[in-house]
Order: sequence, then structure tokens, then C-alpha cells
Amino acid sequence: MSDEAPDGPRERVLATARGMNAAGINRGSAGNVSARCECGFLITPTGLSYDEISAADIVTMTLDGGFSGARKPSSEWRFHRDIYAARPEAGAVVHAHSPFATALACMELAIPPFHYMIARFGGAEVRCAAYATFGSQELSDQALKALAGRSACLLAHHGMLVVGRDLKQALSLAVELEALCEQYWRVLQLGEPRLLPDDEMERVLEKFATYGQQ
Repeated sequence: MSDEAPDGPRERVLATARGMNAAGINRGSAGNVSARCECGFLITPTGLSYDEISAADIVTMTLDGGFSGARKPSSEWRFHRDIYAARPEAGAVVHAHSPFATALACMELAIPPFHYMIARFGGAEVRCAAYATFGSQELSDQALKALAGRSACLLAHHGMLVVGRDLKQALSLAVELEALCEQYWRVLQLGEPRLLPDDEMERVLEKFATYGQQ
């Protein structure tokens, strides 16, 4: 299938980037989206509004950091590259500066098991990666640590990072994570959160292993 086809891979990456803005989890040219492809991955370009670019502006990258196309790749290409290199199951990555996830990340807060849906992301908490300068290899290293055994993490003083099997799942998980971040933020206004015990989270994690359409 041609990349210029209406449902080609570049179009899907662009549609996902526009979709995260439409869902209210990102604004302007912040955040970035990528999808695995045969030669490496496709990623949104740096510093351009998603409403003003076309599928031709989506950048092709190889896992050694090389890129081709008329545009420069997102400044955060390193953690996209490192996720694809380390996790064969990863098909897409969404990074957003969503309001509630970013608020928690700016307080360097992990999201504990205040709600059973935390297990949706692979564990009993969603971790917050230690702060590192945007676009740096150090940030990528910290992100991969926080993502170990998980499909999402927060990035301290930065935003959220979500891994999916494809673009549709990655965007859906990002929207779900922002909803949980909003709920947790609201719970914090009421006082000390009441958390689910470890044994219950273990049961929930077992149920999530077969959750949804397999």
C-alpha cells in the first residue's frame, strides 16, 4: 500500500497526532507520535502544528538514528527509537503534554492503585520517570526504566508517554491515562487517597491479562 493512500501509515500517524489534540490531551505542536515500520519507524516532525502539515511531512527513521524526508524528526525521537529497539511488541508510541498527567508529573508523582484501572497499564502503579532534559539520551534511559513491565509512564516536569501495539491502541490508552490522572488529581483534593491492597491488584492484573477482545 502506498504511504500516500488515505489509510497509509503516514496518514495514520498524522491522524493520531491530530486525534490527541482533538481529544484534548495535547495542544499545538507539543507531544509526538510514532509507529513502527519495516525500516524502523515513522514519527511526527519537530516544531510544526499538526493541523498545518501533510502526511509527506512525517519523517522516516531507522533504529540507528538516521532519518529521511523533507523535515527533521521530533526532538524526542530517542525514546521512540529506544522503545522499538527494546520492546518487540511495541507498534506505536504517543507522547503528550496533557493537563492532568503533566500536573502530576510536575509534582514528580507516580499514580498509585487508587482505582483498579491502573492495572490497565501493566502494574499496580504508573511510575514517574526521573527528570532529564527533553530530547536527551538521559531522558530516554529514564523513560525506559519507568516503562519496564508497563505500557505507560509519566515524565517528571514534562508529560505522559504511552506504548501500544498499534496507533489506535496507543491513543486510546493515552486518553484513558489522562482520565485516570484527572481522577487522581481530584482525589488528592479530598485528602489522603485510599489505595487498593496488593492482593486485589494482583487479582485485577490477572483479569486484565484476558481483558477485551483477544
